[in-house]
Amino acid sequence: MDEERFWQLIEEARTRAGADARTGADPAAQEVAGQTSALLAELAPADIARAQQVLWDLLAQSYRSPLWAAAYLINGGCSDDGFDYFRGWLITRGRAAFDRALADPDSLATLPAVAAAVAEGLECEDTLDIVWQAYRAATGGELPDGSLTISYPDLDPEWDFDFDDEEEITRRLPALAALCLT
Repeated sequence: MDEERFWQLIEEARTRAGADARTGADPAAQEVAGQTSALLAELAPADIARAQQVLWDLLAQSYRSPLWAAAYLINGGCSDDGFDYFRGWLITRGRAAFDRALADPDSLATLPAVAAAVAEGLECEDTLDIVWQAYRAATGGELPDGSLTISYPDLDPEWDFDFDDEEEITRRLPALAALCLT
């Protein structure tokens, strides 16, 4: 299991959950997480266990202040756990959306799910458990100890400001601010 294969599973899960680029259908994150877990459960236990590291590497890659500011705007606030769940939701959107959001968090304003969820927020805690659930379904047991190591990068000090500062957040994330602060 490597990152490329993991993203292929996410895309297959999105399709199974009803994603359709032609119609713009975008399935619920929880449904994508469930389908991903089911697909993982079909793999050899060693591959499932390796997926745990891939998942947490993606979570570490996305542990960035600009993305946290975007999550804060979209969700009307964002705790540490809330940011984990937001990044779980982002993973269920697929690789293209994930990469685009890391490169430019303001691009999240172009996703229909973001506009639709401004009042509700976007989170998917279920994503954090997809490998654990798959391993348990496949083996009846728990993931082996040491299935992952995680090392979050330091947050960007240039983004160390109060995300409630509407003037600053609007300057840095104008499209999201226009969507979320009106």
